[in-house]
Amino acid sequence: MGFEIISIFLAILSIFNLFFAFVIIFIEKRNATAIWAWIMVLFFIPFLGFVLYLIFGQNLTRKRLFDWADIEKIGIEELIQEQMHTLRNGTFQFSDSVSSKHRDLIYMQLANDGSVLTKENDVRVYTDGHEKFDNLIKDIEKARDHIHLQYYILRSDHLGRRVIEALRKKAEEGVVVRLLYDDMGSRKMRKKELSGLEAAGGEVAVFFPKRLPIINLRLNYRNHRKIVVIDGKTSYVGGFNIGDEYLGLSKKFGYWRDTHLRLEGQSVKTAQTRFILDWNQANSRNPVHYEERYFPTLAEPGECSMQIVSSGPDSEWEQIKNGYIKMINSAKHSVYIQTPYFIPDESLMDAIRIASLSGVDVRIMIPSMPDHPFVYWATYSHIGIVLRAGARVYIYNNGFIHAKTIMVDDEISSVGTANIDVRSFRLNFEVNAFIYHAQTTKQLTDTFLYDMDTHSSELTLEAYRQRSLWIRIKEAVSHLLSPIL
Repeated sequence: MGFEIISIFLAILSIFNLFFAFVIIFIEKRNATAIWAWIMVLFFIPFLGFVLYLIFGQNLTRKRLFDWADIEKIGIEELIQEQMHTLRNGTFQFSDSVSSKHRDLIYMQLANDGSVLTKENDVRVYTDGHEKFDNLIKDIEKARDHIHLQYYILRSDHLGRRVIEALRKKAEEGVVVRLLYDDMGSRKMRKKELSGLEAAGGEVAVFFPKRLPIINLRLNYRNHRKIVVIDGKTSYVGGFNIGDEYLGLSKKFGYWRDTHLRLEGQSVKTAQTRFILDWNQANSRNPVHYEERYFPTLAEPGECSMQIVSSGPDSEWEQIKNGYIKMINSAKHSVYIQTPYFIPDESLMDAIRIASLSGVDVRIMIPSMPDHPFVYWATYSHIGIVLRAGARVYIYNNGFIHAKTIMVDDEISSVGTANIDVRSFRLNFEVNAFIYHAQTTKQLTDTFLYDMDTHSSELTLEAYRQRSLWIRIKEAVSHLLSPIL
């Protein structure tokens, strides 16, 4: 009798697995490699695989999450069409030779993401958490009208309380304060830490909050963006989250090496647009409507041209990944990449491999320690591929490197929140600055070279081939799962 019950139970599980395999293959129309990865999970872990699919396997692609209607009042749609028209007919007025040289990349981001090219921006690069947050808090303290602050991770630790207290004081002064954080990334945030800010008049919103006590059924789709806009005049975007570990205070990770940008100029308007779209999605009951206070007339404080590019699972195209590929394909001399995770899909891997095989100086820097074990070993499995193509790989040994930067030919660069992995390209909501400015790119390149010479060791192909059998097994398993990591 017991054997018959077990047989019936296994038969039911098999039917469930076949049904969900059918859903994945024929209804959701996923990427083929992701399909095979999920089928493996369903068939090798029958019941648990079904639960994992419900939590991690939902597909938000092409679902409309953000409403542009109110934002269009600032004339962004007209500006997009105007820039597209002048780029097509060759009459666009570039302010420098670098942006003119890369007009096809600019057009692609404009046409497919609505990322207008802004000129005459001032850019400051921060690679140290103390410097970045000291300057951020100084800017918060100078705010006179509004502060819009969005982070993936907001912790209830010393740095988190310091930032929240600065926001609370400004709210008490009558400054409009809006704080947006991701529910999963900030799952350790204690709501009582925000009570003082809200009592002072500040507004708080949570992106994709869980609807069940323990499980968040949209766990796989997170807002990984980090955006700050102050008075519509100053903006921050980059890799640092708000937590003590980003100040190098974690015993596990030690020094935290990241890259963040402080922006002034017309690019602030595009960062503001992105924040308002995200805020209105998370807080539809109290949305932000277009007001001139949020888009003031700005001076032209610098010489840097850039685009603020967004991507997410609701997008038709993987804009940031496509931007990376276009940048790499344009390289004539060098491609330098810093990333905590290196799990490119075939298209990006081909671009990197072809650049290296073509004689371009390709260098990739990754951490010496994992913060997610499967992701770490999947990174090493892909590193072996580029090493065989002739790329050079460096292991950062001075703590943990979390920077997401690409520099090409000392001319163009990208800094932002997107890692080189499927999660960033297809699942998370990300934002990157694509920079067309030799001076800023040269600064980022010099920082890469300093990290390489001072804090890194080179991983040669010979050393990689000497790794143990156990490491090879971990790499192989992680490589198979990389499409859904």
